Amino acid sequence: MKWIDLPPVWLAAFVALGWAQARYLPVFSFGRWGDWIGAALVLGGLGLMLAAAVEMRRHRTTIIPHQMPDAMVSSGIFGITRNPIYLGDALVLAGLGLRWDSILAILSLPVFVRLVTKRFIEGEEARLRQRFGPAFDDYSGRVRRWI
Repeated sequence: MKWIDLPPVWLAAFVALGWAQARYLPVFSFGRWGDWIGAALVLGGLGLMLAAAVEMRRHRTTIIPHQMPDAMVSSGIFGITRNPIYLGDALVLAGLGLRWDSILAILSLPVFVRLVTKRFIEGEEARLRQRFGPAFDDYSGRVRRWI
């Protein structure tokens, strides 16, 4: 069951709930602007994830949340947000919610952010602090967790 405790699985679950609500219980419409803004958010979120993956690959460190990192990445997109992949996940959820007119996807966004923070980010930060000590403290003092 360890495979289920990965951020993409959680994102897929939230997306599926949002899609199901929009498909079987439509209650709201964001209109045409929702389509355009939603598409921009999805593309932006995917772009953040890609930029983060490339930067992590460049530093030869893991992208798997529960593993000990080999390097602390603070360059590129990580100079703007400490968690660009999770931010990208949140943007994808919000964007799909707007595209599909899913009020549930939009309203569940804070729940998703809290879940990711508690389940993944806090543990990752503890491992980074354990491995890199003052360097991580300095970095986390300069760069915000989300945005």
